[in-house]
Amino acid sequence: MRYTTRCHLAVLLVLQLALAGCTFFQLRSDSRELYSATVLTGRVWVTEDWAGPVVVVATTSSAGRTVIAHQVLLHEPGSYELIVPDGTYTLLAYGDRDRDGLPDAGEPAGLLPAHVNVEGTRLVSLLDFPLSLSMTKEVQRALPTHAAAPPVHSTQIAAIADLDTAPFSAESGRRGYWSPLEWFRSLGGNIYFLEPYDPSRTPVLFVHGAAGSAQDWRYFVENLDRSRYQGWIFQYPSGAPLESMSHLLYWKLLNVQARFRFERLHVVAHSMGGLVARRFLLDHGNQFPQIGQFVTISTPWSGEALAALGVEHSPAVVPSWRGLQPEGTFLKHMFDRSLPPHISHTLLFGHRGGYSMARPTSDGTVTLASQLRPEAQREAHLMMGFDEDHDSILASAQVLAVVSGLLDSNDMDGEVAVRLQVELSFADGRSSAPGLATLVLQPVTVNPFERSPPLLLPVPVVSGVHHLGPIPVGEYEMSLIAPGFRGTSRENHVRLALGRALHLAFELAPEGSLSGYVVSESDKVTHPAGSYRPPEHTMELERIVLDGPSGRRVLTPLLQHTRSTAACLSTHDEAVGACFSFVDLSAGDYELTIVARGYEPHVSRHRIEPGAPTATTAVALRRRDQGGYIESP
Repeated sequence: MRYTTRCHLAVLLVLQLALAGCTFFQLRSDSRELYSATVLTGRVWVTEDWAGPVVVVATTSSAGRTVIAHQVLLHEPGSYELIVPDGTYTLLAYGDRDRDGLPDAGEPAGLLPAHVNVEGTRLVSLLDFPLSLSMTKEVQRALPTHAAAPPVHSTQIAAIADLDTAPFSAESGRRGYWSPLEWFRSLGGNIYFLEPYDPSRTPVLFVHGAAGSAQDWRYFVENLDRSRYQGWIFQYPSGAPLESMSHLLYWKLLNVQARFRFERLHVVAHSMGGLVARRFLLDHGNQFPQIGQFVTISTPWSGEALAALGVEHSPAVVPSWRGLQPEGTFLKHMFDRSLPPHISHTLLFGHRGGYSMARPTSDGTVTLASQLRPEAQREAHLMMGFDEDHDSILASAQVLAVVSGLLDSNDMDGEVAVRLQVELSFADGRSSAPGLATLVLQPVTVNPFERSPPLLLPVPVVSGVHHLGPIPVGEYEMSLIAPGFRGTSRENHVRLALGRALHLAFELAPEGSLSGYVVSESDKVTHPAGSYRPPEHTMELERIVLDGPSGRRVLTPLLQHTRSTAACLSTHDEAVGACFSFVDLSAGDYELTIVARGYEPHVSRHRIEPGAPTATTAVALRRRDQGGYIESP
């Protein structure tokens, strides 16, 4: 037996000893459930003048009893995430100012009007609903008789983190690595602020790596120029699938942007956090023109051979190992696309780790070859190495000085971008509606065959003026997509130029709509709970049919290869590639049928109500010769 093989087996033996007892069974249970559960996301808001913490709950029926599947605490009304196994759920929420875990008189409460049926969908969005003081009794009846103890840690964006407390400790980070689902159920994953938001200072978002926590960034956040910058931290269970965590980062940052309208943002990521952040930027970076610098430190761009060995041989697999496999799907496609052009990538690496026969030159954790993957080098605007190991590089004055210099040199100013004023009003006189609208700005190019990806800017569906930007100067085709509404404007073609303040006005009229996109049903390992699934551009769709109160509508999709869900945002009946959209629908129940060559027909039912968003999910089609899911280990 070769020495390196003996070494690898020794590593696995140590690993299995570390996983002995409860940790082993917890990890195996977490791993299985993360590949079969579904994440439910949405927003709750209060219709009256009320402020305080809110509990959001998913309940289901089990053995004739109502039980809580998952519940989370928000320190204020806003966005939430719940994770549940297959089943049918009732979603409810209530104010809990006295923290007793129950909806009391004088505290607002609300129910999602329709049940949520979950069966292998992995992600369901737009589950938005309001809370009202008149709903308390209905919510009390919907809760189980013996409710679980209320959660105590807020998962709502912009919660203030105290780095000296247990949820942000190194021990918490290790627990999030070895027990990711249990950690997510209790602490969630979130973008934390370290102080109240200050619009005059540029935020810097820090993303930790494997087994990391917010505490990893203590040296950086304490030594930032606090007169110019404010530190934010994305803390997440690092043992969870990387695809899921990158989409969670998108969902969180989308809500932060909708709430605070930051005009600049820089992202600094360590180790595996660089993989999570890059995947987010590849899938959704065009929605954030505010992002300037993307700095990665000691990131394993080529993965880790021991992770592949663990997936193959370990009796319990940390889900994030799959994303770190050098030949795995996640890393194989990491550089298929370039980052959006407004984002500048800087690659920093460490090399104080030495060399042995069993391990190539490394920083003590990540090999130099992995940190310096050729594709990553070609993309980087700047590369720099440091005589630091994998941990000490986050406490290096030299590294901090380089990062600070990069941030100072990259602050976006009015020479390259402008701001927009977008005014919303409602035709029926209401002042707000659930969800977020999306302002779609499609750059106009001379060559129609060289279309740049559109900018997608979130806009709260609230009457009044909203300030958006910065946006690169140029010429754009413009539309506003607001689920449940039709947005009309006098302008649909705009030119953004320096020195010109542009004010756009949209009137929103209630309109029933249904849109989505189609994907191919695949194995659970490829698409775990909460992961983003782009449109299936290789599928040959034959027709998409909607039957209901508005009659029968039939769409014949135009063939167009696209990985972007931006193609699904349309203001009229349309099917392009794998995306479809139906608008101007009357209230009522509809049946959606999708037929594709080589796949079983898809039939689903949807309740449409003008003025209310319809919960969306990627529609998964099953191949005719596909007997079922490939089970995850």
